[in-house]
Amino acid sequence: MAKDKTTYSCTECGGSTPKWQGKCPACGAWNTLIETVAETPSAQRHRFAALAPTSAVAVLADIEAAEVARTPTGIGELDRVLGGGVVEGGVVLIGGDPGIGKSTLLLQALDGLQRAGVPTLYVTGEESGAQVALRSRRLGLDRSQVQVLAEIQLEKILAALAASRPAIAVIDSIQTVYSDQLTSAPGSVAQVRECAAHLTRAAKASGTAIVLVGHVTKEGALAGPRVLEHMVDTVLYFEGDTHSSFRLVRAIKNRFGAVNEIGVFAMTEKGLKGVSNPSAIFLSQHAEPVPGSCVLVTLEGTRPMLVEVQALVDTGGPSPRRLSVGLERDRLAMLLAVLHRHAGVACMDQDVFVNAVGGVRITEPAADLAAMLAITSSLRGKPLPKGFIAFGEVGLAGEVRPAPRGQERLREAAKLGFSVAVVPRANAPKKGSREIEGLTIHAVDRIEEAMEVARALA
Repeated sequence: MAKDKTTYSCTECGGSTPKWQGKCPACGAWNTLIETVAETPSAQRHRFAALAPTSAVAVLADIEAAEVARTPTGIGELDRVLGGGVVEGGVVLIGGDPGIGKSTLLLQALDGLQRAGVPTLYVTGEESGAQVALRSRRLGLDRSQVQVLAEIQLEKILAALAASRPAIAVIDSIQTVYSDQLTSAPGSVAQVRECAAHLTRAAKASGTAIVLVGHVTKEGALAGPRVLEHMVDTVLYFEGDTHSSFRLVRAIKNRFGAVNEIGVFAMTEKGLKGVSNPSAIFLSQHAEPVPGSCVLVTLEGTRPMLVEVQALVDTGGPSPRRLSVGLERDRLAMLLAVLHRHAGVACMDQDVFVNAVGGVRITEPAADLAAMLAITSSLRGKPLPKGFIAFGEVGLAGEVRPAPRGQERLREAAKLGFSVAVVPRANAPKKGSREIEGLTIHAVDRIEEAMEVARALA
């Protein structure tokens, strides 16, 4: 089979040149030329035309909308992140640090599906079949019937998919796959983009759900072109400290479910096990309340979770440090300024350290109130009362803004035995509504009110 001619295209302006150059001759940008397949004039049909059948213009209200069929993987936390299971013809991209458990989780999922009668295929480009078999023995997957193919050439992988027609196939990993149509090395921008596009077309045409494993860069982003994330239907990120036994799988993009949904797993000798009550992980076990600790009810997708926010305020030098783990550092500096201006709590000559227990990363602004109460508690050396929770966004004017789905957060806290809550006034139960049993709620409008309530309760 003769190789197609290739050209080099600029990622900035789209200009092309027959050979690689350091500088684009069209726009002058450096190191932007990547190898692509040259389209011949005789090629009337685009090679990706099979991605979607031709359809006539239709009115949106007249188009029949049906729920997509899902195949549960048997791993509850993974199904939660995917939106209920794997969708026929869907393409999932999952990335994470080396050794965090991507291949382990997917091998467990494929084994469960195979035992349920769903045909599966595991394509490994980084390991031999014997290495995959050794891993399955370590995980306790005895007599597993999952089909394994050790191959990195795209054309052979597509032929195997067409021959075996699995319902779900895993490609581990997309950075090791190469196409004969390109001369660049596996893992290059051109190879990753072309191989992902061909596998996406095969998934849509055959109905096989394909899971692509992706490498990540030193910064934690998925390696390869950003278009890779746009091509696929779902993007999952594996998070967690390799020194901890807990892992988080977070959905960044999902065309068939909610984004920012997370699944929590514990790494055991027999592989990854789902954690049904993740709040127990992120709450440290103190026999008695300690200064600088405040529990926050955060929301990850559709799941309210309780996370302990810890703060340590200590005497600093001429240049006091501001350090946060699990929360945004810039937001911490802003909260300290609001605390000084509107609540009269000065930390300008103090080192301030803030940490979210359990290695969880909190991005929502509803953590503001809990962080400020923890900082104040540490500064004064007085612990907050036992069974205390708080949540709410704090503005630069000192106002406490409501958090979304406040009632669900309060019910989750009450279910876990918490008894006192400081929340924005808009999140307090309305008059005439059912009270949340066992929970005393203090509604506040401003940060100084929240500080007064905390002092009175301490």
